[in-house]
Amino acid sequence: MFSRRAKSLAAKDDGVTVIEFALLAFPFFALIGAILETGLFLLGSQVFDSAVDDAARTIMIGAAEKYEPTDFRNKICEHTYGLIDCPEIRLRTRPIAKFSAAVTTSPVDKDGKWVIVEQFDAGSPSEVILVEAYYKWNTFFGFDYGFAKTGGTVVISAARVFMNEPYK
Repeated sequence: MFSRRAKSLAAKDDGVTVIEFALLAFPFFALIGAILETGLFLLGSQVFDSAVDDAARTIMIGAAEKYEPTDFRNKICEHTYGLIDCPEIRLRTRPIAKFSAAVTTSPVDKDGKWVIVEQFDAGSPSEVILVEAYYKWNTFFGFDYGFAKTGGTVVISAARVFMNEPYK
């Protein structure tokens, strides 16, 4: 009797699809989430980098000579399409002696707190300028992209080194 019942249960395949879905659903949706988050992160990084590049041009041609840090931040934000929370951008723009003197340091400490001292100096005509911009990108699933990871955020950065035009 027991063997007949066991054979009867083994022959039934009701619910197999539900069990297979339950086994495969989590890895499938985790993979889809990773793909979406990585794509959004890469899009945000590229948009941020491009926006800093466009804003840095205003320094290069002398249009940012009387800018304050908030003016330059707003110039960056004009090209971020709402992907970046603009007040959270940290900036450091300063003249340097020569191109080879362009050195950046981490904008956050080991605990993820900002240590960057904001500065905005557009320099003079024909002076070499280093522009650094940083932003903490919020992650949804907590993936580590190989950058400075700080508790649910990833620091993205953009830097430009250029010589100002002789605009005067």
